[in-house]
Amino acid sequence: MVSIKLARTGTKHQAHYRFVVLDRKKPTNGAVIETLGYYDPNPKEPKIEVSEERVAYWLGLGAQPTDSVRNLLKHNGIWQRFVASQVAK
Repeated sequence: MVSIKLARTGTKHQAHYRFVVLDRKKPTNGAVIETLGYYDPNPKEPKIEVSEERVAYWLGLGAQPTDSVRNLLKHNGIWQRFVASQVAK
């Protein structure tokens, strides 16, 4: 099963995260299938940059997002648009 997870990058006390697609059982620093975007929690206004069409593609194939990824996608509005498109089908 494929999962969408956050992979930590950056230095100590300067964390950045990448949205990555990989096998559910693999560690986040392992072989990544695709990188979908990034999340920078450090500034006063956190930055989330994600490819919405690629996220929708992987979710459509059955990829399971982790809880933290799902919360970030909800914050960005991508999760609601994906759910609405699935209900419309």
